[in-house]
Amino acid sequence: MLSENIKAIRKSKGLSQQELAVKLNVVRQTISKWEQGLSVPDSDLLISLSEALGTPVSTLLGETVLESEADAIKAISEKLEIINLQLAQRKTLRRKVLFWLLISFCAAIVAAASFLIAVNSPYLGWDYSNPELAVAGAAFHVFEWGFVRVAPIILIAAIIGAFLIGRKE
Repeated sequence: MLSENIKAIRKSKGLSQQELAVKLNVVRQTISKWEQGLSVPDSDLLISLSEALGTPVSTLLGETVLESEADAIKAISEKLEIINLQLAQRKTLRRKVLFWLLISFCAAIVAAASFLIAVNSPYLGWDYSNPELAVAGAAFHVFEWGFVRVAPIILIAAIIGAFLIGRKE
């Protein structure tokens, strides 16, 4: 009973035999013999042992201590590991989505620019005496004017963003 309690409480406190031996000023083999039931600590060492383990002497000498606390800590650490893995996977997925979103955005800008170059500002030859055509021509001109000034900046930012995200993967 004493041997099992010493071992269970030492493990639940996260101490190795060597660390406990240092606290008690004994050799590691002494702790090993106590835990195997080959010897028992004298009364002075038993008091020191209870202080080192933060456990009353009566608990050391009493009924068998269950290792449930150590098991609970192990279960919690396993759950935390699973959560960390899930968060890492989610972060990786977000990076990939953002990367491909930026690449798609670059492709859309290049496609829009290619279209504008191919049509070569057709609204310049329209007859603006028709009010509906005048509004459409003005709207097309505003779009083209804004696109020509803003698209290069957005394209460069998207390329840099995609490059930086791609490097981290």
